Amino acid sequence: MENNKLLSVRNLTIHYITDDGVVKAVNDISFDLDKGETLGLVGETGAGKTTAALGLMRLVPDPPGKIIEGQIIFDGNDLLEESNLRMRLRRGRDLSMIFQDPMTSLNPVLTVGEQIAEVIRLHEKTSAAEAHKKAAEMLETVGIPAERMDEYPHQFSGGMKQRVVIAMALACNPQLIIADEPTTALDVTIQAQVLALMGELQRKYQTAMILITHDLGVVAENCDRVAIMYAGQIVESGPIEDIYDNTKHPYTKGLFGSLPNIGTRVRRLNPIYGLMPDPVALPTGCPFHPRCKSKKPECESIVPWDIEVSPGHFVKCLLFVENDVPEEGGEQHG
Repeated sequence: MENNKLLSVRNLTIHYITDDGVVKAVNDISFDLDKGETLGLVGETGAGKTTAALGLMRLVPDPPGKIIEGQIIFDGNDLLEESNLRMRLRRGRDLSMIFQDPMTSLNPVLTVGEQIAEVIRLHEKTSAAEAHKKAAEMLETVGIPAERMDEYPHQFSGGMKQRVVIAMALACNPQLIIADEPTTALDVTIQAQVLALMGELQRKYQTAMILITHDLGVVAENCDRVAIMYAGQIVESGPIEDIYDNTKHPYTKGLFGSLPNIGTRVRRLNPIYGLMPDPVALPTGCPFHPRCKSKKPECESIVPWDIEVSPGHFVKCLLFVENDVPEEGGEQHG
């Protein structure tokens, strides 16, 4: 199974150093991704999902952002050890990112055909004519007629723009796509079409994907595994069925409890009270303890570590420690 591993992130920590203090955006996250697999990264706004994605792409704005520590082992190489030039060559060819808003991802003064062809020429030794031909094929692949190659982004609807961005991301057949809330700016029917298209193309090209979202329904439909983020940490992760049918972490339970379910009649939903902590002043111990109804006294002082509750299902919560809590946290999962 080890040979099938594409990405292995270990203890990744990213901070933003500002005049108001240090924003602890991503704190010691670890996860793995196999070739062709889809991982859903879920959490509220401000949980650190986008910063984690930018970290994987080595696109964290510096200053004020800084990758403090960690490893990002992609296809056997640590991306944090690679030169800026090598990373520039990797982006688009080996790993691509689809951003939230297609409006800001496209250059308004270049035709969509020119923009896709530019990606192809940058990473593949090909002539302008061949790149143009492949760009036309990529547009057709995402459901846009090739005749629209010479049109500009403003001539496309939001859903069409996002399809163009997907065509650009897939143009060089990368091994990994990071999709950061790719349907947020689209209406519901277009969202479903775009997600179905992404799934279809992912299977066709055997591409692995990290799908960042706050929509648990989207994750259930599109992902193999899920990681739940809270205050810059992954608090629970595992196979999709395990997380949905055997939810462990109080925060994950709260997320599911705040969703309406057509199959059960309840008078009120069960929301999580309180607000996510300020990343400049995170609470001591478990970051969720101020909002947790099940907390123990030690939750206020001891940072939880990954505990494997079933094969591949990890939870950062002291409620699942079988013996007395030690002074220091246990092993990170590997």
